[in-house]
Formats: sequence, structure tokens, C-alpha cells
Amino acid sequence: MSLFSKIVIGVIIYMMFLLVYLPANWLVSIAPLPNNMVISGAEGTLWQGKAALITIDQRQIERVSWTLSPWGLFVGQANIDFNVGNRATPVSGKGSLSWSLSGMSAKNIRLDLQDSFILAGARLPFKTQIDGDVSIMVEVLKQGKPWCEQLHGKLFVNHTNVKNQFGVYPLGNITLGLSCLDGQLQLATDETQNVLGLTGTAILGESNLVKVSAKIKPTDAQPKDLREALPFLGRQDTQGYYPINYQGVVPGL
Repeated sequence: MSLFSKIVIGVIIYMMFLLVYLPANWLVSIAPLPNNMVISGAEGTLWQGKAALITIDQRQIERVSWTLSPWGLFVGQANIDFNVGNRATPVSGKGSLSWSLSGMSAKNIRLDLQDSFILAGARLPFKTQIDGDVSIMVEVLKQGKPWCEQLHGKLFVNHTNVKNQFGVYPLGNITLGLSCLDGQLQLATDETQNVLGLTGTAILGESNLVKVSAKIKPTDAQPKDLREALPFLGRQDTQGYYPINYQGVVPGL
């Protein structure tokens, strides 16, 4: 073997060594992060590492760890398994993400988020205060325009209490199906998935435009303040439902 060949092989081995042990804290220091994002306490390597805290505006995500598979890179795809937080943190969960030139995809995602994390101090109309938490389970997601090409999952609104200047509304638990409709994100529920007598859909389209098409009828399980407020929604139909229709951006967000 010639001296030149030995040098080339040595350089290749050295570069592979650097790549394998590329430190996560150095990558964070040079990464072009958005101005509203700060990553603290990064440890480990590109391939297997963790961060103590990720701050995005007023939201904080604690104890983030990841494993990046090197094999997917050979076909132009980054496959990442991640874990976030625990039951004591505002956000916890795990799942698998993939990035390629065609966009992002995900599978087996489970996230639990407290309402305080989601709202992050947002001022809601009518001095509204919301307590509770949200769980998201995504079996499969494929990015598309404007939001998705494929989506199958569920969103659980748990132990939710709403209080504003009009009354107190303990809404309990609501289950919504997650799906993709012509590239838009669709949430759907019916009376079998909540105790509020609520049936309908909410669709998130381009420019964060939300379209709600739903209806609600009085039930014995509804909070008193909610049941008494239903007539303000409009006229009951022949089946006893009041209409809930909205089109615009989400108030307060």
C-alpha cells in the first residue's frame, strides 16, 4: 500500500471518528436556532444526546433526549427517537420522527401537555381561565400542504375546567379524532366521546384559519352555567341542538 493510500485511509478514519463523537453542546452552539429558542444543558453526541431545557418564548420543555439512527442518512432520511420530560413536568412524551427532502413524518407519538404550557400566559377573551391537560396520540403523520397529507390519531382533553366572567364550566373529558382533510387538520367529536352533548368538527386550514361546524344539546351532565347559556347560541333545531359555528383565527392565540 502506498503512502498516499495510507494517508487517505487515515484521514477517512479520523473524519469518521469526529463524526461519531460530534458533541451535542458544540452543535447547539453553532446551530442557526430561531431567535425565540434557547437550548440549555446539552450533553452527549449528535447520535445520542440530551438537553436539560429547551425554551421557546414562554414555554419550557424539560429533559429532552434523542437517538439518531445513522443508517437512514444513507438514503437521505434522518430518523429520530425522542423522549421528553416525565409525569412531573408540564410536557412529557415520546415518539419517532423522520425528516427527508419530501418533508416530515411521525409515528407512535404520545404527548401529555398541561393547559398552562399550551396557553403560555395568553390573554383569553372574557377573562377566561382554563385548567386541565391535553394528551395527543398520533399513530401516523405525514407532512403535506398546508398541514398534512396523512394523519391518524386522537386528542384527549382531560379534566378541563373553564372559568370566565359569565360562569364556571367544568367540561370534564372530551375525546377528538385527528385526521387530514384535503391537507387540512381536522378534529372531530360526537356525543359518545364527551358528556356535553357536543357533536361536530373543527378544521385548521391555511394561515391558521379555523372553521368550526358543530352543535350541542342540553344534557343532565352539563354544568349549570353552560346549560343556561346555550340559548345565546341561537335557535334550537327540531332535535334540540343549538348551533356552534365559527370561522376565523383562534381567539387569544
